[in-house]
Amino acid sequence: MNERSEGRPGGEAVSAGRLLARITVAPALLIVAWLVVSLPLLLAGVFRPAPTIALFVPVAALALWQGLRTRPRAGGTPRGAGTGDRPGDGDRGKSGGGLGAVSWWSTGGTLAVAGGFLVVQVVMCSEQIIVRRDPASYAQFAIWLADHGSLPIPQMREAFGGGDGVLEYASPAFYQDGGAIVPQFMAGLPMVLALGGWIGGTHGVLWMAPLLGACAVLAFGGLVARLVGPRWAPGGALLLALTLPMLWASRSTFSELPALVLLLGGLALLHDVGEPGGASGRVPSARAKAFLAGLALGLIVLVRVDGLRDILPVLVFAGLLVARGRRTGYPLAAGLVIGAGAGLTEGFTLSRPYLRYLHASFDPLLLITAALAAATVLMVVLLKWDATGSRLRRAGAAISRGRLPGAAAVLTVLVMAGFAVRPLVQTVRRVPDNPDDLLNAHFIELVQRIGHLPVDGTRQYTELSLYWVIWYIGLPALLLATFGAALLVRRLLRGRSPEWLLPYAVVVWTTAQVLLRPGITPDHPWASRRLIGLVIPGLLLFTVWGTAWVLRRVRRLGYGPRPTRWAVGVAVVLLVAPVLLTSGGFLVSKVDQGEVAAVDGMCARLGDRGSVVVVERATADRFLQVIRGMCGLPAARTAATAQPADVLRVIGKIQEAGREPVIMGAEPGQVAPYGPAAQVIRLKTRQDGRTLTVPPGGSWGLSVNVWISRPTAP
Repeated sequence: MNERSEGRPGGEAVSAGRLLARITVAPALLIVAWLVVSLPLLLAGVFRPAPTIALFVPVAALALWQGLRTRPRAGGTPRGAGTGDRPGDGDRGKSGGGLGAVSWWSTGGTLAVAGGFLVVQVVMCSEQIIVRRDPASYAQFAIWLADHGSLPIPQMREAFGGGDGVLEYASPAFYQDGGAIVPQFMAGLPMVLALGGWIGGTHGVLWMAPLLGACAVLAFGGLVARLVGPRWAPGGALLLALTLPMLWASRSTFSELPALVLLLGGLALLHDVGEPGGASGRVPSARAKAFLAGLALGLIVLVRVDGLRDILPVLVFAGLLVARGRRTGYPLAAGLVIGAGAGLTEGFTLSRPYLRYLHASFDPLLLITAALAAATVLMVVLLKWDATGSRLRRAGAAISRGRLPGAAAVLTVLVMAGFAVRPLVQTVRRVPDNPDDLLNAHFIELVQRIGHLPVDGTRQYTELSLYWVIWYIGLPALLLATFGAALLVRRLLRGRSPEWLLPYAVVVWTTAQVLLRPGITPDHPWASRRLIGLVIPGLLLFTVWGTAWVLRRVRRLGYGPRPTRWAVGVAVVLLVAPVLLTSGGFLVSKVDQGEVAAVDGMCARLGDRGSVVVVERATADRFLQVIRGMCGLPAARTAATAQPADVLRVIGKIQEAGREPVIMGAEPGQVAPYGPAAQVIRLKTRQDGRTLTVPPGGSWGLSVNVWISRPTAP
């Protein structure tokens, strides 16, 4: 079936298009509704199941009603139908949220990919709840919210006899801030995960990751359907689903997952508005959709504070709509500002220590945002002054007829070539200037020794960022993405393909910055989380568009069905084979198993009257918040300078407070001086391997041992 036959009118085909359009933005709308309801309740300290769900149901119903409303354009003609100007033009849908006539194969295939992805990921889901890296930190944050519904986390010093100078309460991702414990990250993802906790306990929290990943795959398929054509939606969704970063991130609780759903869904909603197309902007529901799109994009900041960088092009785009007199410009800007403002409000009220930690990068980002906002306002004023738009039209006509479109296309290729040769001319290093950087340097040195690489903890391997992308999507996909991006920028500067303007700007803006400076510990697959946030989905979007363009040209050259089918087969092999080469082994490899049962067993052994003092650094890093959040017990750690006499003094204070002291460590010799040693965790499992200069593969062993002693009363 070709694109033209898919575009033929018919009741079933229109219904399939409407379903595909609606179901691919529904996850973003539901997340928007959940965050809109949850944040005020969390700020008020009453984030509990009853009020949250009671408010969520009507807000979600309103968001879905406004966001999924469809209304055909005047005359009911699909935008672009019959022009043959873009890949998939014949499939292009009606404004207001429909995709026009679409085959059920396209809709069903996209849903099947997302559903299959969900099933596989639930089966392979990891159990990262023992704090070693961010997923467990997010999970513990969510578990605390699900059980207590408020922040910050109390230190419970009274359980240690009023505390002691030798005791500390902080651990990785949980700051000691005055008399409280403040989680490191933004509250967006933990509030979403808390819903899983209310439904299914700890496993419910963990299973939210596969669900969010499946929603991201579904949303990506929806954006492909809108920008490339519905027939390409299943293939685009499958390509993203098979990449190792998508598989890996969707098995653990990463903030990139809901942020990606919001980003893809917001762009799809804005596409359904029809701007900048003109006529559809007059549909009353378009303004509501524009507001919801802006809200979805702005709320990314509530999930990931660095998402503020990703949405800056949306701010400029909203200014352009306002300047051109589009009725959706103001709602889009309002939604964007409200969503981003909600994220910043949460950050400065509940996550301030985290923002202080990020000040070196976050403060300049705030300044850039303020400067861009001021420049956008100035742009609007200047364009409004040109009321007739004559100057703007003349400038646009001059650009479209000049050499700039071709030069921009060439520049796109040159930039990618520059990233390709970067390792030959640059070696990125960073000298540690704080304790966290020093720990990262030691970790890099460890991975270098294991990988038989030159030992240099200052190496960041940032110059290899483009090669990271090649590991995960393959060289053919990257070349097609570069070709697609170059062709698209030329078309945009010539005044064509306007529906690509904002998606193109967001993808190029974010991709260039991430490739230039990923800003993450460079071991893989860990560093791939920076790529899955938008780089890989964005490049795959260009890849699918470029593939569609090439195959369309093949047909236009007059080749028959057989050569066309051969071309499709070759394209599939070239795109899918490199992806599977990297992700195939990971697809059926389980890691981080058994942690939930191990922690549950430990909590049962600790009882309900203990005050836990951890005397070993690694055990304290891993378990301090686990003990508070999952065992419901007060927990503290001893300072590095603590001596056995200090521990004995703390034991006496705990007993005077009427509680049972529990001393915890990683080995029996660390706790035996205070009482008989007993092992409460003996876990042997597998964890992700670590690589720096080659694609990730395989796993490493992981052993976790926890011993306790219960000092008796003197």
